[in-house]
Amino acid sequence: MLEAVIFDLDGTLVDTPKVIVATALEALRGRPWAMPEPQAIRATIGLPLTVAFSGLLGLPETSPGVEEVVEEYRRLWRANVIPRSADLLFPGVAEGIQLLRDLGLRLAVATSKVRSGAVAQLEAAGIAKHFEVVAGYDSVERPKPDPQMALHVLRGLGVAPEASVVVGDTTHDLLMAHGAGLRAVAVTYGAHDQATLRTESPEWVAADFPEVVRLLRGLAKR
Repeated sequence: MLEAVIFDLDGTLVDTPKVIVATALEALRGRPWAMPEPQAIRATIGLPLTVAFSGLLGLPETSPGVEEVVEEYRRLWRANVIPRSADLLFPGVAEGIQLLRDLGLRLAVATSKVRSGAVAQLEAAGIAKHFEVVAGYDSVERPKPDPQMALHVLRGLGVAPEASVVVGDTTHDLLMAHGAGLRAVAVTYGAHDQATLRTESPEWVAADFPEVVRLLRGLAKR
């Protein structure tokens, strides 16, 4: 029987993939590196910013250049995106999250953002109160796609892997879930397309958030 659900944030609860790409390009503007293609940036969604920009720029994660771009990205995000978080919720998320809580499910978020940034975004979106645990990449030593973050969340909830499900829009979420012994719902409305998601064999695939809710309601009643 399903007891807990671990959600990714960007591309799963909030419609931010295009905003992430635009913010990354703005953070890189005027700097001495070739601008990456938008699709290359989109492919990094779900990874920590230092890992993403390191790969995009071909620089070590600890290099000053990567650190400067990451800091500028976070500044732009705080100023331009956090205030719009409620408007960026995918259709059905606010109502669906409330319904899942009313069913007695324990809810958590596992994201590649810094935890404080994730909490700020959830609060600005008006849904923070529904999540018992929020884990960011700085909550663990090895973030997504490593399973450590999912296991960290499960310890916080006190729920077993077999009674839990991960919902996410990238292969990083699916790898984390399966590595920790959890089942996964892949959503096709976020960063990775259905063909890419299916390479990691998700147990379920959903085309929108209301479909996610229907799947989880069914699992909760078994």
